[in-house]
Amino acid sequence: MAKDTRNIYLTNIPLEEAQQKYFSHFPVDRNFSTTEKVSVLEALDRITATAVFAVSSSPSYNAAAMDGIAVVAEKTYNASETNPVKLKLKEDFIYVNTGGALREPYNAVIMIEDIVEINDETIEIYGGARPWQHIRPIGEDIVEGEMVLSANHKVRPVDIGALLAGKIQEIEVYKSPTVGIIPTGSEIIDVKEPLSEGKIVESNSSMFASLVQHYSGNATKYAVVKDNYELIKNNILKAVEENDIVVINAGSSAGSEDYTVNVIREIGEVVIHGVATKPGKPAILAKVKGKPVIGIPGYPVSAYFVFEFFVKPLLYKYNRQSIVEKNKIKVQLTKRVVSSLKYEEYIRVKLGRMGEKLMATPLERGAGVTMSLVKADGIMVVPQQREGYEAGTEVEITLLKPEEEIKNTIVSIGSHDIVMDLLANQLHETNDQLFLSSAHVGSMGGVMAMRKKECHIAPVHLMDENTGEYNISYANRYLKDEEMALIKFVKRSQGLMIQKGNPKNIKGVEDLARENLQFINRQRGAGTRILLDYYLSKKEISPSQVNGYEREMTTHMAVAAAVASGTADCGLGVYSAAKTMGLDFIPIEWEDYDLLIHKKDLDTKEITILLETIKNPKFIKVIKELGGYTATEIGNVVYI
Repeated sequence: MAKDTRNIYLTNIPLEEAQQKYFSHFPVDRNFSTTEKVSVLEALDRITATAVFAVSSSPSYNAAAMDGIAVVAEKTYNASETNPVKLKLKEDFIYVNTGGALREPYNAVIMIEDIVEINDETIEIYGGARPWQHIRPIGEDIVEGEMVLSANHKVRPVDIGALLAGKIQEIEVYKSPTVGIIPTGSEIIDVKEPLSEGKIVESNSSMFASLVQHYSGNATKYAVVKDNYELIKNNILKAVEENDIVVINAGSSAGSEDYTVNVIREIGEVVIHGVATKPGKPAILAKVKGKPVIGIPGYPVSAYFVFEFFVKPLLYKYNRQSIVEKNKIKVQLTKRVVSSLKYEEYIRVKLGRMGEKLMATPLERGAGVTMSLVKADGIMVVPQQREGYEAGTEVEITLLKPEEEIKNTIVSIGSHDIVMDLLANQLHETNDQLFLSSAHVGSMGGVMAMRKKECHIAPVHLMDENTGEYNISYANRYLKDEEMALIKFVKRSQGLMIQKGNPKNIKGVEDLARENLQFINRQRGAGTRILLDYYLSKKEISPSQVNGYEREMTTHMAVAAAVASGTADCGLGVYSAAKTMGLDFIPIEWEDYDLLIHKKDLDTKEITILLETIKNPKFIKVIKELGGYTATEIGNVVYI
């Protein structure tokens, strides 16, 4: 195969089979048994190579466990409430503090609060002491020669305290596995470099390095390697010499400049190329000079999962540790999920509790959507050979966050606006035990979620085309059998976001029918889309006349970004998004952006805190500074 020809995938192996086959090439005893001695003070998260035994007992002397007096127990036996016993200082007792040494003849301690001072030399007691009362004997905690830690033990903070208490200053540990990380790609730049068209900020290697550290390894990040066969080969060979595991990021796919697999075939062995997972299919699992070399796709979500599938288990294996499975829970799926029969698919979800039920809302599934990992509360796996799940199905979720955090989450499903992100931040800043989770499915999606009782609140901005009234008629139409309310939130300015300087001389909605204009739309069910359709109808413009009407984005910021990048000439959205992206703006409508809620939920503790938060002058000030918003009715409740 020529070095610049396009690759093909050789395999589509199920994940578990791929893991077993690949990991069998790297027995720990042969590949990773080097040890070193480290100071106990630097031993956190290291793995003990041998058992560790105490050098000294703890305590190393008989020590008082309380503040009080040391006595000879036998002299106090007759003391009682009716027969107090007087004791003389230095004849019958001495004063001791907690931790103080006890020597012969004293063999008990009486707490200071159980004595009565008669004078400087005499005290009185009203109860006898038993031998070794309130005394920590030698070796009560640790006995000299006793094993403190076993071999293959991961050192924890409490272990460090025990080691030092046993007078141990250094221990023998396995050398931490080292991982060399090689980012590749001619389009990749460092975050400090200017960002121009065709360039992408390199972020995966830092994510990998943090994961390596998290899993008790040492990471070495190498400089970005351009898409050049010889450069990639030389850097892999160098990294193999210097590390126990090598990760090559990008170049694992089937493009004409994806050289990684062919380089590895030349210098080592490709064990597997292509795993039946989505994301993460184009993984390269190889070995060079007996060491694991893993080619990881460049898309951030794919990169994360392939690292978790293959690099993490190797780090645990080399550290002689077992992976503890994350908590799994059963939840109800809020939306239908369709999946390919070819792969085992890993879908990120948001979670929230509605009454007694935990609900899961799928997030965007693209392999490049990094924020789906940031926002995710859990992972749902759709097995290979299954086409997906219907809405309402009970599914198993692997948690990425503590279950308690999910229980304390207000679930918001509906229209997107940056004010919802700001509200989530302000809410958690005000009450660090409370969270707001938002899924962006459009206003109609929010109404339907509220109808199915899948969320606590639904941000909506739906204009009645007949009356011009916002939100109420839709609640009456779709939730007529429910007692509902609207929490008034903000009025916001919707309009056409256009490129700076208005190079296409756009004046209003009527221009969207022009052949030389490229529009970008919001998804079906979004209130902004409904508003657009209303104005197109008013102007007697058919959607088929609008170039780009079918091209959809799920947020105002995504629409603004498309216009700012030049892939669209204009899009309908809110002023704050246009302002953020440096766009010009043609205002069209002031609309009501409200929070739809079941009336019965208004008195819950969580919603009470939310209402207090949105009425807070500090929060209102933040909203107004965005521009394009008014908050004159914010926090008012309208019963429907």
